[in-house]
Amino acid sequence: MNSAPLKPGLHPRNRFRERYDFPALITACPSLAAYVRPAPHGGLSLDFADPLAVKILNQALLKQAYGLEYWDIPPGNLCPPIPGRSDYIHYLADLISGQRGSAVRVLDIGSGANCIYPLIGASEYGWSFIAAELDPQAHRWAEKLVKRNPKVASLIDCRLQKSATECFRGVVSDKERLDLTMCNPPFHSSAAEAAEGALRKQKNLGQKSARLNFGGHNGELWCVGGELDFIRRMITQSLVLAPRCRWFSTLVSKSAHLPRLQLSLKHVKATQVKVMEMSQGQKKSRILAWTFQ
Repeated sequence: MNSAPLKPGLHPRNRFRERYDFPALITACPSLAAYVRPAPHGGLSLDFADPLAVKILNQALLKQAYGLEYWDIPPGNLCPPIPGRSDYIHYLADLISGQRGSAVRVLDIGSGANCIYPLIGASEYGWSFIAAELDPQAHRWAEKLVKRNPKVASLIDCRLQKSATECFRGVVSDKERLDLTMCNPPFHSSAAEAAEGALRKQKNLGQKSARLNFGGHNGELWCVGGELDFIRRMITQSLVLAPRCRWFSTLVSKSAHLPRLQLSLKHVKATQVKVMEMSQGQKKSRILAWTFQ
């Protein structure tokens, strides 16, 4: 890759901090060539408002950086930005002093059809994952992704969560111990709110049509109470696993939610709470992590 940083806010260990080396990516994934164009100010780029172009770019990034031979998503599902998803994994590694290997057990709450966090975490650190998903179709798709990547298949256990209100019960047995939990919770509180957010994203990308480069089905985009209520429920339920999990964590998209979430953590008597800021271009987010140990 080139020397100029692409996203200076990314974690120091992130493999995608520098500008995309499109010739190298095309070598890894020849189908990307059809979407790469000369950039206005020199070099190469692609249309990030084109969902198919972004999906093919993801395939190339995952293959070049992690040796993952197959990755795809069903039509209309979230197409995750790989650099940002990698950042979450690296910040979690900081919580456990960069520990590597399959002895590290991680629960991804709501892995989605893309199963992106388990695939990256297993590839980058060799961690073993429980990929929990509520939607049966997304669960089956994630299972297919794992099976088609034998390099990490033995490290990822896809489990179907049957309760829409439980984060841990139903996917973690009474005897299992975890080192980390992670979650990218639904942000919006209703389908209408999610649609408004999609329109804003279209406007920011300069799109005139209804297509989106990130997409998303209802379960990925919204839940009753939105992000705030989802995370507060997760905090309360984390008490069940308190003796058997080193660190719990979640992404928090809206910084205004942090004071209320920190108050919830005070009520459940978390012994340590950390907020880790992340940025990717104009997008700002943060990881909220807590422990009872």
